Amino acid sequence: MASDKDRTKPARRTRADSVDTAGDSPNPVWFKPVMFGFMIIGLVWVIVFYISNATLPVPSLGSWNILIGFGIMFIGFLMTTRWR
Repeated sequence: MASDKDRTKPARRTRADSVDTAGDSPNPVWFKPVMFGFMIIGLVWVIVFYISNATLPVPSLGSWNILIGFGIMFIGFLMTTRWR
C-alpha cells in the first residue's frame, strides 16, 4: 500500500504568534475616562475663551488659547485610535 504523501506538516508557531501583542489586549480601565476627559477639557477650554471675550483661561496667551484647546482635544482624538 502506498503511503500518503499529501500530508501537510502542522504550521509552526513562531514566538510572535504566541506573544500577546498590545493590539490584542483590551485597554486599561482608566483609558476611556482619560480619553473623553481630554476631549471635554479641550472643548471647555475653547468655549471659556470665546464666552469670556479672550480674557480667560490664560489672558496672556491671547488667541493661542484656541490652539491649546484644540491641542488638548486632539490628544483625546488620537487616543481613540488605540481604543479597543
